Amino acid sequence: DVGVVLLLFEVGIELDVGRLRREHRSLLVASPAQIVTTTLVAGSVLTVLGQPYEVALILGLCVAMSSSVVIVNITRSRTRRTNKPTETAMLGWSLLQDLSGVIVAAILLAIWGADSRPPLEALLALGAFALLAVIAARIFPAVLGRLRSYPDLFLLVSIAGGLIGAGIGSVVFGIPLALAAFVAGLVIADSPMAGEARRRLLPFRDVFAVLFFVAVGSLLELQALIDGLGWVFVFAALMITSKSGIIYLYARVGDLPRPSQIATGMSQLGEFSFVLVSVLFAADAVPAELYAALLAVITLSIGASAIAARAPVKGWVRGSEEQHGPTSSAAGLA
Repeated sequence: DVGVVLLLFEVGIELDVGRLRREHRSLLVASPAQIVTTTLVAGSVLTVLGQPYEVALILGLCVAMSSSVVIVNITRSRTRRTNKPTETAMLGWSLLQDLSGVIVAAILLAIWGADSRPPLEALLALGAFALLAVIAARIFPAVLGRLRSYPDLFLLVSIAGGLIGAGIGSVVFGIPLALAAFVAGLVIADSPMAGEARRRLLPFRDVFAVLFFVAVGSLLELQALIDGLGWVFVFAALMITSKSGIIYLYARVGDLPRPSQIATGMSQLGEFSFVLVSVLFAADAVPAELYAALLAVITLSIGASAIAARAPVKGWVRGSEEQHGPTSSAAGLA
C-alpha cells in the first residue's frame, strides 16, 4: 500500500495540464474520450459475460487505464524508436488518462458503494474532498516555497503531505487510499513548486515503481491463475480491441504523430488497474480467479508493450536527429 500510494502521489505531481494545452490540445479531448469509450465497451462485454453492471464498469475502467510509469520508461529508454512529438503525445495521453480515470473511478466507486455508504452520501464526500484539495492547493505550495532552500526538509514535507492527503481522503471521506494519494499529488502539480517537487522526487520514482511491481507479483496465486485462464484471454482481447484500437482511432482523428506507435506504447494495464481490481477483490465483488487473471494481464501487458514500443519504425535511423528528433532527458520528460 505504501509503495502504491507514493507511486500515485508522484504520478499526480507529473500532471501539467497547461503544458498539454499548449503542445497537444487534441489530447484534452482524445484521452478522456478514450477512457469513457473503453470503459463502456469493455464494461458492456463483461456485463454480457455475467458480471454485475457496476462491477463490470469498474473492470472496464481497469482495461481503459495505462501505466504512466511504464510510458515514462519507454520514452526515456536509450533503445526507444519514438521521436519527440510521439513521446510528448504518449506522456500527455497517459497523464490525462490518470486525471480523467480517477474522476470516473471515484464516481463509479461512489455509485457502487465500495464502503457500504449510500451513493448520495459517497458523492457528497467526494465533493467535500475535492473542495479540500482545492483549498490545500492554495496553501501547501506556499509552505513548500518557504522550504525550498532546505532540500531534505522540502522532500520530507512533500512526501508527508502526500501521505497525509491520502490518509484524510481514505479515513475521513472514504476515498480509496491510492486514488486519494493521486489527488494529493495534483495539489502540488499546478503550483510554482511543481517543477522543484518533480526534480526532487524523480530519483525515487523507480523505487516506488519497484514496490508496486513487487506488490503485484506477491499477490499472484498460481492456482487461481490456472483457474482463471479464460479471464486472461478475455481481458487481453478487451485491451487490444477496446483500448489499443480506440487509442489508434482517436490518435488518427486528432492528427497525432505515429498513431500506431502511440497505441502500441499504451497497450498495457497499469497501477490504477491494480488499485481498482484490488478494491473490488477486497470487497468480495470479484472471484479470486478473475483477480489473478487481471494481475497476470497487468504483468504480461507491461512487458509486451515495453518491447513492442521499441520495434523499428519506418524511416528511423539510430542516432539520426532528423529522423528521430532531439533526445529528451529523463528530467525534461518528467
